[in-house]
Amino acid sequence: MGLGSCSRIYASHVYLVSVTNYRITTTTPFHPRCRQSCSLFHSTISNGSPPPGTLHALSIKNGSIQTLNSGNHLLSLYVKSYNMGHAQKLFDEIPRKNTHTWTILISGFARAGSSEMVFNLFREMQAKGACPNQYTLSSVFKCCSFDNNLQLGKGVHAWMLRHGVDVDVVLGNSVLDVYLKCKAFQYAERLFELMGERDVVSWNIMIGAYLRVGDVEKSLEMFRNLPCKDVVTWNTIVDGLMQRGYERRALEQLYSMVGYGTGFSAVTFSIALILASSLSVVELGRQLHGMVLKRGFDSDGFTRSSLVEMYCKCGRMDKASIVLRDVPLDFRRKGDVGVTSKEPEAGIVSWGSMVSGYVWNGKYEDGLKAFRLMVRELAVVDIRTVTTVISACANAGILDFGRHIHAYVQKIGHRIDAYVGSSLIDMYSKCGSLDDAWMIFRQINKPNVILWTSMISGCSLQGQGRQTISLFEEMLNQGIMPNEVTFLGVLNACSHAGLLDEGCRYFRMMKDAYCINPGVEHCTSMVDLYGRAGCLTETKNFIFENGLSHLTSVWKSFLSSCRLHKNIEIGKWVSDMLLQVAPSDPGAYVLLSNMCASNHRWNEAARVRSLMHQRGVKKQPGQSWIQLKDQIHTFVMGDRSHHQDKEIYSYLDTLIGRLKEIGYSLDAKLVMQDVEEEQGEVLISHHSEKIAVVFGIINTTNGIPIRIIKNLRICTDCHNFIKYASQLLDREIIVRDTRRYHHFKHGSCSCEDYW
Repeated sequence: MGLGSCSRIYASHVYLVSVTNYRITTTTPFHPRCRQSCSLFHSTISNGSPPPGTLHALSIKNGSIQTLNSGNHLLSLYVKSYNMGHAQKLFDEIPRKNTHTWTILISGFARAGSSEMVFNLFREMQAKGACPNQYTLSSVFKCCSFDNNLQLGKGVHAWMLRHGVDVDVVLGNSVLDVYLKCKAFQYAERLFELMGERDVVSWNIMIGAYLRVGDVEKSLEMFRNLPCKDVVTWNTIVDGLMQRGYERRALEQLYSMVGYGTGFSAVTFSIALILASSLSVVELGRQLHGMVLKRGFDSDGFTRSSLVEMYCKCGRMDKASIVLRDVPLDFRRKGDVGVTSKEPEAGIVSWGSMVSGYVWNGKYEDGLKAFRLMVRELAVVDIRTVTTVISACANAGILDFGRHIHAYVQKIGHRIDAYVGSSLIDMYSKCGSLDDAWMIFRQINKPNVILWTSMISGCSLQGQGRQTISLFEEMLNQGIMPNEVTFLGVLNACSHAGLLDEGCRYFRMMKDAYCINPGVEHCTSMVDLYGRAGCLTETKNFIFENGLSHLTSVWKSFLSSCRLHKNIEIGKWVSDMLLQVAPSDPGAYVLLSNMCASNHRWNEAARVRSLMHQRGVKKQPGQSWIQLKDQIHTFVMGDRSHHQDKEIYSYLDTLIGRLKEIGYSLDAKLVMQDVEEEQGEVLISHHSEKIAVVFGIINTTNGIPIRIIKNLRICTDCHNFIKYASQLLDREIIVRDTRRYHHFKHGSCSCEDYW
């Protein structure tokens, strides 16, 4: 801003006031609100009377109440438009500042997230004798919460008590939030008890805090004791339970909310639809869809987008398509000036969800067609939508599709920033192309914690434990603060590589040095780490000490460790615990049956299968798939449906014979049924990953890696088969199972036979 002018943008209107010969002239029309904002300046500037200087200085001449109010009002305009540079300049030019002046600037920097500026201004305000009011203090407490600055928060609270500041419920909630965000629960609980007035926000803050630290029972107790629950309270408890892994209890609370008669908000529908997706309960999703239509939320673009995503994740692409019919694709056609849809952003998100849905459900060709349609019809596809599709490719392990999207990002000239870069690193890592992930990582100058975390997680997924730890230490040396996702990648790497001491050290570091509360995935990783190292007693103690006994993933990991170490007695106890938590989960039955079968305890294996049949639990069939060009080929055990089946099985039988000559032998103990060894060998030789590998060998040339995706954890026999095949044929074979990647080359695997 020049010395003689002040500019202000209000929506689409711009006004420019110039000081010319000490007279105000306007070079563009005033918007009515702008005219009102500047009317006070007309009364302070008369012909020839003011000295030269800025309009700011003219407006506050003589420090009169009227001109101070004008200065405060202009300062407020700067702050509301996030023009903090000019706000600071105007603030410095005001000679006589009152509490309101200080509060405007402090609140502005608080909204902008500039905590250090807020703290400095607050100290300066006190030093100059200005008395903070409740709005000033609320802004300071907001920054204390954001920065986890407990010391300053306690200091300000003590100052309030010494000076007898009248604490209303809003200010009390601000203090309460500081103590809870800084995990000072004793202070928070004491303050909550002493609060003379508590509103529903006070209760919501407490309930949300207990949920964040995993004290579910305490949060539910407070929730039940709250006499008047609003929609925010219900949203807090449902979302918190879901985030902590208590999906079923979250569902119970959602139904209770309906019975209580509390109306759903847009946020409620979003949470509920995510819950339906995570439980894969399409019937719940349909009920929610009916409520959306009944209550008129179907006109909201983001609610429609949530519905599309829910149906996609539940595998109902037909329903998703029906919802999407109300979202026209011609939001912004090439060459069009206007926008035909009322909510173009939500519509683009919906189509992005649809593309991702095709990928999630294995319909990759449809997904690629839908994405190409978006690109053709829209001038520019939103970069967030692009990263959503990249993430879907990563989760499905579809490398070629991901490369198409990467090429599109380069074509539109979008810079590979942290947001896009982390998505690409994640995609290439999960698709088994770690070299490409490293290439993206090295292209970016001064990577932030998100990029470091993506690269660390990528190395972890590939089973490179030592490299992951080295990369993590390099990140710390560069002064980058790790987050909870970073530590999850490190813990998973230690688990995959069997680095027990290192994993325990980093788990303690996460809690003690960085004050990060372990989440469900951190604890599951530690259970896996202890179990795979053979520390089964320590595994059991860790589960109960950390309150993890309600988690299906924890017991499944423990049961896998029992099978690995052939401890059937503990395995049966773990299986009982797992079946109590998840009686319909086929994984528990399959793991226990396989463990009994591998030790020739056929009667016990038969009893497990019989119980599974009685309860109507169906085993998830093993599937493996391989992508050639734009087509996905899927195989199941003993699959004869492929048009090349004769060629595949002929080559497979010949290959097994050649592999036996160099030391490979079929492990018939892995067959669930009590059959003769020769029959068992036939069954085990026709596992889906063997068929997929042979198909890849037949249809690709030497030098091209064969990439297989498996929906279950790879079995020991198939692992040995692929190791020997990579040695005999000198082929690189990459298998992604539900746990990690296996890179087979020259007769060895990147997991070093520890998975």
